Amino acid sequence: MTTNTFHETAPAPVAAMVIHPVVAGDARARDPQASLEEAVGLAAAISLDVVAGETVPVHKPRPSTFLGAGKVAAIGDQADGFERRPEVIIVDTALSPVQHRNLEKEWNAKVLDRTALILEIFGARAQTAEGRLQVDLAHLTYQRSRLVRSWTHLERQRGGAGFLGGPGERQIEADRRALAVKIDRLKQKIEQVRRTRTLQRAKRKRAPHPVVALVGYTNAGKSTLFNRLTQSDVFAKDLLFATLDTTMRAVDLPSGQRVIMSDTVGFISDLPTQLVAAFRATLEEVLEADIILHVRDASHADSDAQRDDVIAVLEALGVKADNSAPVVEVMNKLDLLDTDDRDAMIAGARAAMARLEQGDVSFTIDDPLKAPISAINGYGVEGLCAIIDHLITADRATLEVRLPAEMDGDAGAARAWLHERGDIENEINEGMTTLRVRLSPQVLGQFKKRFPLALVSEDAALATASLETRSA
Repeated sequence: MTTNTFHETAPAPVAAMVIHPVVAGDARARDPQASLEEAVGLAAAISLDVVAGETVPVHKPRPSTFLGAGKVAAIGDQADGFERRPEVIIVDTALSPVQHRNLEKEWNAKVLDRTALILEIFGARAQTAEGRLQVDLAHLTYQRSRLVRSWTHLERQRGGAGFLGGPGERQIEADRRALAVKIDRLKQKIEQVRRTRTLQRAKRKRAPHPVVALVGYTNAGKSTLFNRLTQSDVFAKDLLFATLDTTMRAVDLPSGQRVIMSDTVGFISDLPTQLVAAFRATLEEVLEADIILHVRDASHADSDAQRDDVIAVLEALGVKADNSAPVVEVMNKLDLLDTDDRDAMIAGARAAMARLEQGDVSFTIDDPLKAPISAINGYGVEGLCAIIDHLITADRATLEVRLPAEMDGDAGAARAWLHERGDIENEINEGMTTLRVRLSPQVLGQFKKRFPLALVSEDAALATASLETRSA
């Protein structure tokens, strides 16, 4: 008896080429090689096998193909020359539907522009129901503008009465209507998500724990830092857009202050407008944060340009220099810098800390405090926590709280409540418990409402004496 054994083999990854156009006179142009590497990284994020990548100079974009005719032909010849011809050619810019269609005809391959590529990544990565809703909306919005590409073979057919119209035209209109209905339904569901998040934020505001939001360019190390701070195992990898779904965890700072840490989706240059709109419900978490940590890849060649891209998205969301939460720029990946650059950054951070002690730091989006760290090995994380602690407690006033005997069992609960939410500087238990404690105005209001029998003294002289004691 002969036994046949079949071994399942994983399908070979799809071969792809990456083309990064460098448009002459583009004031926003980055380092071409760094931009090409980013585009290759985006392709790798959906497991494409990039067999070739190159930058292509473009004097003036052509309406029909974006690239020059000679370059279009040369890229087609280059693709034909590979043993395994690329099935996908990525053009790292935004293409019009006409350009998209013409390039696919010229190259006889599937063409993805930057928007389509990022949408593919988001579609593959979204894990939660909310994330999938937002990605679906972005996909449908993108597809609606390109629906004509699917029906070009019907456009010249005639049918029905007269010479106008025909099956192709009617099919396009029917599909557009179907897409419009789907988009409206998704928008309604996302609006429900938005309302739910608003209620959740309102509930968190009533709780004593401040929210710290991590934002930054994709692959800057936000999730790695999040894991180190929260002792979590959120997916973190040297991969673009490793995080799409917002994650929140509680963190106890060295002072004992508990905060809620929020890890958000990464930003990227030329982030598709469809995605900004679709993920707005998620990104609005940043607007309600008490502190914003802008995580940057200090080792990246385009770190400053990446910073500008993040700030542009934050400002579009409503984060402004004059009304936003305090902003700290976390200069991550210090371990990848050479010795001189690392030493210079550390020296700059020490000078900034001296300014912090003198109260000479604005913490705005335009003038943030810089904190150099390495999330991978933990260097500087303790100092970052101290900065967060400082910001969280900056508005706290020193108070004297007495817990009289008539509070009965509530006195113990009030004492525990103050220990959990405030900075206890002194405690005396003689007849009744008296505590000297630093509380924020919000927490003080919560305490008075919950324990109305407690006696609170907000004497300015007491606060001054307390500050002198702390200084000594």
